[in-house]
Amino acid sequence: MTRTKPDVPSPDPSLPTPSGLVVVDKPAGWTSHDVVARTRRLAGTRKVGHAGTLDPMATGVLVLGVDRATRLLTWIVGRDKTYAATIRLGLSTVTDDAEGEVVDAAPPEAVAAVGDDAVAAGVARLTGDIQQVPAKVSAIKVEGRRAYAQVRAGHDVELAARPVTVSRFAVHRLVRSTDDDGRAVVDVDVTVTCSSGTYVRALARDLGADLGVGGHLTALRRTRVGAWTLEDASTLDELAAEVAAGRPLPVTSLEEAAAGLFPVRRLTAAESEDVAHGRRIGPSAADAGEGGAEPVDNDAVTGGFAPDGRLVALLSDRGHRGERTAKPVLVFLPGERFPGPPEASRGAR
Repeated sequence: MTRTKPDVPSPDPSLPTPSGLVVVDKPAGWTSHDVVARTRRLAGTRKVGHAGTLDPMATGVLVLGVDRATRLLTWIVGRDKTYAATIRLGLSTVTDDAEGEVVDAAPPEAVAAVGDDAVAAGVARLTGDIQQVPAKVSAIKVEGRRAYAQVRAGHDVELAARPVTVSRFAVHRLVRSTDDDGRAVVDVDVTVTCSSGTYVRALARDLGADLGVGGHLTALRRTRVGAWTLEDASTLDELAAEVAAGRPLPVTSLEEAAAGLFPVRRLTAAESEDVAHGRRIGPSAADAGEGGAEPVDNDAVTGGFAPDGRLVALLSDRGHRGERTAKPVLVFLPGERFPGPPEASRGAR
């Protein structure tokens, strides 16, 4: 697909550099890196990254971090995702999607024998906790080289299966037709909700293999990443129009994003200053006591907010119950000082 490259407006230099999350509705034919590059120009900074690649063929929700918010992307990448997709049964491709060359076509009678019940049973077998072999044309490294580079160089690549979770795999309709070359196919419209690292095109491949006719993905639209949906997304043209009008690139602030990702802990001025300097503070209220049957979770993260509402750091409670402290795992305001309330200052004189 050939995409146009319109002039990209530059931000007003008198405006501060935006810092926060941007949810983009990625267009077809663009790589995730293309979207990052465009957003860098619109934001006026090179500090832009994304939370999970979308293939060029795919569209939909791509979460970007701008400036300090790039540091939140690690916690967004692992969130589950939802997709609307179309699986074409009857044809297998080298890439497991419509971008690749067809390598096998099932006999028309075999495709005709695939019924609703068989598809439903195949989908059920691919739902839940499964072992999935990723698509060969992927960014996974094999012996130090990307799998897609090795496949395109003519090498056979064997990827190991890995655990993924498909929490929803819903079939909406089956449409029987022929492709442009007159080959019999069945197009299956589905919704998939899955864990991070799941390849929807591998699900298409495996469903086709399970049914004995082969399969690949012909359409993919990501509709959700964690709490962010298409309703939160803007097109690149909409973002460019804001910048062209002299307004800053619209972002979800660092504080709002963190409050949506983590439980909020309101810190005192003294706690804020300790955390800003990398010092541990007392544990969150949920872990302060010695009793309780719940196991200690040393991976749980909370957002520590200063009295003025700014995000100071991400905190994680560590240690045994009754002896726990909250450790800053990512500080956003290093070395900052936080004056206490006026009455506290007067009392100290």
